[in-house]
Amino acid sequence: MRRSLIVLLLVGLLLSGELVSSFLPSEWVVDAGPTLALPPATPPAELSLVAIDTGRMAARAMFTYRGGALGDERGLMMGGILVRHPKGNLLFDAGFGTNVAAHLATQSLALRMLARYTTTSPMHAQLAAAGVTPQALRAIVPTHTHWDHVSGIDDLRTVPVWVTKTERDFIRDGGGATSLMRELGALRYEIYDFPHPPYLGFPRSYDVWGDGSVVIVPAPGHTPGSIFAFVTTPDRKRYALVGDLVWQKEGIELPAERPWLLRTAVDWDAAGTRELIAHLHRLERRFPELVVVPAHDARVWKSLPSL
Repeated sequence: MRRSLIVLLLVGLLLSGELVSSFLPSEWVVDAGPTLALPPATPPAELSLVAIDTGRMAARAMFTYRGGALGDERGLMMGGILVRHPKGNLLFDAGFGTNVAAHLATQSLALRMLARYTTTSPMHAQLAAAGVTPQALRAIVPTHTHWDHVSGIDDLRTVPVWVTKTERDFIRDGGGATSLMRELGALRYEIYDFPHPPYLGFPRSYDVWGDGSVVIVPAPGHTPGSIFAFVTTPDRKRYALVGDLVWQKEGIELPAERPWLLRTAVDWDAAGTRELIAHLHRLERRFPELVVVPAHDARVWKSLPSL
């Protein structure tokens, strides 16, 4: 009995040590990868990209990326990116809606206990104030369908919601991770695929308007149907909307994963997520003009045009 207790104690100490170490910085050397060139893009003069801030969620940097400081308070952005294009306006992620409190109530007890959020104004109200009616939106395009990216859809039910078949299946079978999308019920889903050639190292792509200004690529990892969107504006700026691949820009710049406990809880495929982080790190290093936009980094969002 005594020997068994000692073994259990040692195992417990080992596991706790591994858990603690997963929050500490870890050297991660990313190779140069293949040589890539920026694909051509001819965005129309009318195209614009604006960030819409619908709220914040409090977190410590320590819990957002490996090596972050416990005393570093971060306000995690909750919002969406509106891309206006003469052929159709797209809203990437929908941020918080009017019923955000009820939407959070659909999530796990652990998340409800940890989530400390503030709101600014619901997505639909900010769009309306800017003169963007639901009829003026071609689609809402979630980077993935976790609750904090789709809450605002509740107020925009007449707008089509673009998802891949893989993410649509995840909505159906994803358990608690996609419970809010199921509770929202019948939405105007439109399934899209990636019929166009490789793009910046991604094997397939969807050039939405055929001019290279908005290109969506599959990025399975955080969820099975997660996507990235590459947007080129008329001033030749390039943006990579990467959803929750990382929560803060340090995840790409260092690079750094989420701590083990967090990535185990939120990433459908942690290994796939790690590969994508390495790839975005290479792209950012190769193309300094590329602005990588994690969905929750308020510092990056403050640098973007706003409504």
